[in-house]
Amino acid sequence: MLDSSHLAVVGTTLLVVAACVLLHFEVSSVLSRLMRRTSPSRRRRFLGLMFGLLTAHVAEIWLFGLAAWWLEGTTSGAVAGAPMVNGLDYVYLSAITYTTLGYGDVFPEGPLRFLMGTESLTGFMMITWSASLTFLEMQRHWNDRG
Repeated sequence: MLDSSHLAVVGTTLLVVAACVLLHFEVSSVLSRLMRRTSPSRRRRFLGLMFGLLTAHVAEIWLFGLAAWWLEGTTSGAVAGAPMVNGLDYVYLSAITYTTLGYGDVFPEGPLRFLMGTESLTGFMMITWSASLTFLEMQRHWNDRG
């Protein structure tokens, strides 16, 4: 049976996943358009693409980290292991989850596991999406002069 803590985690997770997917779509669309429209050197185009995608991933990690921080304070979920002192600790937890690096010094317990488990899947998908976009753009632009 789902209690209010579980429902809060599920609802928050759905909102954060939707925000990350929409953010990633918009950033990818803008970057792809810029790759076609701009005429600077190949180096500048690809550095812009890489830094743009990296920025999107960092923003997505922060969204999940802030959600975990908020949920731990408002639900029965917890983070075990090393003490969680401030919001950056939750961003760290989010980063190791998003990148599917895995848990070592900190890990979620209780309903918070749903958020973090879903974040792993979302992160894997967003990273794969970025890799696919990068490959397609490299294939399209690599033979350009400059």
